[in-house]
Amino acid sequence: MNVKQQINEKIKEFPTIIIHRHQSPDPDAVGSQLGLASIIKASYPDKKVLTVGKQYQGFDWLGKVTEASDDDYQNALVIVVDTANQPRVDDNRYTKGKYLIKIDHHPNDDQFGDLMWVEPEASSTSELIYDLFAANNDLKMPDNAARLLYAGIIGDTGRFKYSSTSSHTFEVASKLDEYHFSITDVAQTEDAIDVAQARLAAYVYEHLTIDENGAAYVILTNEVIKDLKLGDDSTSSVVPLPGNIGEVVAWAIFVQQKEGNYRIRLRSKGPSINELAKEHDGGGHALASGAKASDDDEIKQVVQQLSEVVKQYKKENN
Repeated sequence: MNVKQQINEKIKEFPTIIIHRHQSPDPDAVGSQLGLASIIKASYPDKKVLTVGKQYQGFDWLGKVTEASDDDYQNALVIVVDTANQPRVDDNRYTKGKYLIKIDHHPNDDQFGDLMWVEPEASSTSELIYDLFAANNDLKMPDNAARLLYAGIIGDTGRFKYSSTSSHTFEVASKLDEYHFSITDVAQTEDAIDVAQARLAAYVYEHLTIDENGAAYVILTNEVIKDLKLGDDSTSSVVPLPGNIGEVVAWAIFVQQKEGNYRIRLRSKGPSINELAKEHDGGGHALASGAKASDDDEIKQVVQQLSEVVKQYKKENN
């Protein structure tokens, strides 16, 4: 019995399934979480399926999470999707269930759960959820689940342009397109930004610093976010923007939190930046990672290290 079949057997075993994802979610986190919930509900209507985590208005079009009481965890199967390390799990009650499963596509540096299914070569966790469905004949795929998984895949592949996109990714996307939903509507909704986000994009391009190596960064302080009438959850739309500049090889976006520290979004066109992220309380993929900076001094340190990473990469690759 392979791991996908083992997961389905565990789903069959438990009357209550509670699904978690990571904090400050992206379309893949939300899509894989709600998509899996939709598949389980359609396949096993008698089961209680709950999805937890902070609800962000920007993801209302995908769906909304549910409420779970402490009692719900007593005899529950807990599944954590798209979350590399435990501190990033949204809602720390994920350890309160009877059995814990981790499904993820990030490097498995933090191994947790009674059962783990981690495939770092996959484009997204949403792709893995489709593979879970395809491997078990008794699982059913509602149209909305297909929509959710497709949204997660195009979100994490940057509309199929990132290196994690494989022939299997295209195969899965093609299979999902056979269901009744509009791939055009999904793509247009994910691409849509409001006026405040458009002004933020202009701010990023105007204030982006690019050094001689091609390392770039921008700092979004609480004051900037407040002036633009944004929240931290609204800054994710600008993360890919520096990559549109030809001279930029890797970049960091520092987003100040209410407590004063900074969340760092790291991206790269070639150099591996996940080891740098690990040095600053983070991690992730080689070309897409997250980290933290406590103050201005740590920001300067990250900027310098990023520049060195890019410099070394260019030296090794002529």
